[in-house]
Amino acid sequence: MPAELGQLNVRRVGQQGSLSVHVADQLEVLITEGKIAVGDKLPPESSLCDSFGVSRTVIREAITHLKSLGLVETRRGVGTTVLRSTTIEARPAKSINPTTVKDILHVLELRLTLEPAAAELAALRYDDEDSRILQARHEAFIKAHADKSQARVEDYEFHHAIAKATKNPFFNQFYEQLSQSVIPRAKLLSMEINPVASERYLARVQEEHAYILEAILSRDAEAARETMFQHLNRARNMYAKYQEA
Repeated sequence: MPAELGQLNVRRVGQQGSLSVHVADQLEVLITEGKIAVGDKLPPESSLCDSFGVSRTVIREAITHLKSLGLVETRRGVGTTVLRSTTIEARPAKSINPTTVKDILHVLELRLTLEPAAAELAALRYDDEDSRILQARHEAFIKAHADKSQARVEDYEFHHAIAKATKNPFFNQFYEQLSQSVIPRAKLLSMEINPVASERYLARVQEEHAYILEAILSRDAEAARETMFQHLNRARNMYAKYQEA
């Protein structure tokens, strides 16, 4: 049965910082403190939107984050159910060479300054051919993930297709110059990868790609920027934990 957020004193989200992070943080606390119990369903998207005063895009991003922590799962026709009350973050490797981590963080810092804008422009400018390519690249990632690969090439080609859809040749050149090194997993050695955790991590990436694609094809420029920012920012925060360790 869905939890009743109205009885749990959730706060409507203001306009400072990332809205989805604020929503996810509140829901995470409610789950880890047992106020939303294991086995309970979260309220439907529409109720969450009303409770927090945010859009469906923000709610979906927040739930994706909770999934990445292993707290909830979503099933079609069932909704989002709480799985556990302690976090288990999906991380693609047990440990990574410090120099590699530094390189990954530098690239993600660069991407965070450019790719949210690219997603926004793609939403405003894509044409029918771009739409076909974007959907094909997303399907290729899904197939590669299902085939248990690391989907490095498919990940790169999805983001590259977004850069091309901006119709700005300099975004395209940026991606071509960086090539597959733009994808953090391309820098990991096979011996560093944790197959089980990596599978969960790639499932999260696939879902985040789906939200980015949906925002772009809906011509929702603001949502495209936000979903791309969250996608890259979560990766940056996750890889930063290797540096802290």
